[in-house]
Amino acid sequence: MQTRLAAVSVAVAAMLSALPAAADTTDVKTQSWVRVQKMGAHCNDDPNCMNRYHPAIRPVARAKPGQLVVFETRDALDSDLDVNSEPKDVGSIDLNLVHPLTGPVYIEGAKRGDVLAVTLVDIEPDEYGYTTVVPGFGFLRDIYTKPFVANWQLNRLEAVSNEIPGVAIPMNGFMGTVGVLPGWPEVKEILKREKELGTVGGIALPPQPVGAMPRDVCGPTGSHKDECVRTIPPRENGGNMDIKQMVVGTTLLLPCFVDGCGLFVGDVHYAQGDGEVAGTAIEMGARVTVRTEVRRGMASLMKNGPHFEGGSQIKQLEPDAFYATVGYPLKKSGEIPPYASYIDGKVLGPLSNLSEDLTLAARSSLISMIDWLVKTKGYTPVQAYVITSVACDLRIGNVVDVPNYAVSTICPLEIFKGRR
Repeated sequence: MQTRLAAVSVAVAAMLSALPAAADTTDVKTQSWVRVQKMGAHCNDDPNCMNRYHPAIRPVARAKPGQLVVFETRDALDSDLDVNSEPKDVGSIDLNLVHPLTGPVYIEGAKRGDVLAVTLVDIEPDEYGYTTVVPGFGFLRDIYTKPFVANWQLNRLEAVSNEIPGVAIPMNGFMGTVGVLPGWPEVKEILKREKELGTVGGIALPPQPVGAMPRDVCGPTGSHKDECVRTIPPRENGGNMDIKQMVVGTTLLLPCFVDGCGLFVGDVHYAQGDGEVAGTAIEMGARVTVRTEVRRGMASLMKNGPHFEGGSQIKQLEPDAFYATVGYPLKKSGEIPPYASYIDGKVLGPLSNLSEDLTLAARSSLISMIDWLVKTKGYTPVQAYVITSVACDLRIGNVVDVPNYAVSTICPLEIFKGRR
């Protein structure tokens, strides 16, 4: 019997060895990919990196609509921060380098006047992220004047930080900065209106060739060094919109201003509260996968900026439990809010109640939330400021009940571990 079984086993083994080897399913490919890699330690080492906008910037890659495009991205500050960074390290950050963006990518067949639909397919986070408070920057920059950094340990489940103990922030990643190149008419209009704003004392960042990439177009000896637009504010072409609802599964609709559109991606956020009030979210490098579609002649629907669409993603972002504060446009007599400092204060200053001022209402609500976090959770004011920036949402209640519009700050309670 044993001899017979041994003979059968040998025969079966011989039959199996004669069959072609079955490939593992990881070898079965169904998608067409384009990968835009990052190279070198910083944007200025990387031919696939840009930190200014101008139609003369040449594409670094080409993709067809429907292809999956992977953008390897850097953190928003193009920094040398790491898990051991301290507040003093924030002072060495060069803001001329903001934002390092991967691209632009030429989308074949897209023309000026079309809409580029960009669906976010996946975000693969780095293992490190940070939230900084940079002096002179942020919604409460007049209150939080000293540097601070929270170093976050990241995975696809949650972010934790030794600097913000007792908090775990779930991953809801999105592209903080994503857009297309502006055209020549758009650059001319942007420079004109922002120069006018700066002339009267408003905050507007003119072209700055120092640290600008690509060098041959935007650098100190670049061909268009006085026309390259900074990336800090979002504009008609998208850019630094910082909209937390643009998570995986949603589709961003961008008007094309140049043939090929010139798609770029960067400044990826692991998580953010609506408002990004401290000036940064949980900033990180990442690998971002998108799929594009060209919608012919649809740009005329977007007069003032991009649109976006999706399904149940917004529901999934809502908290399981929350605490909220409400703010109105109230202030102390004699106080001029920092955002209004360029306006004549003779009328504004003495008032303790402003009319139809959503920004002041948001400020009041936010300060109340920070106070609540300090008094009930035991955080320092700057720790609480960081928590609101990465997790709490500013929501408009009404814009009709004159003079007091209402804004709420909503804080999800599930982020707190072991704190009542």
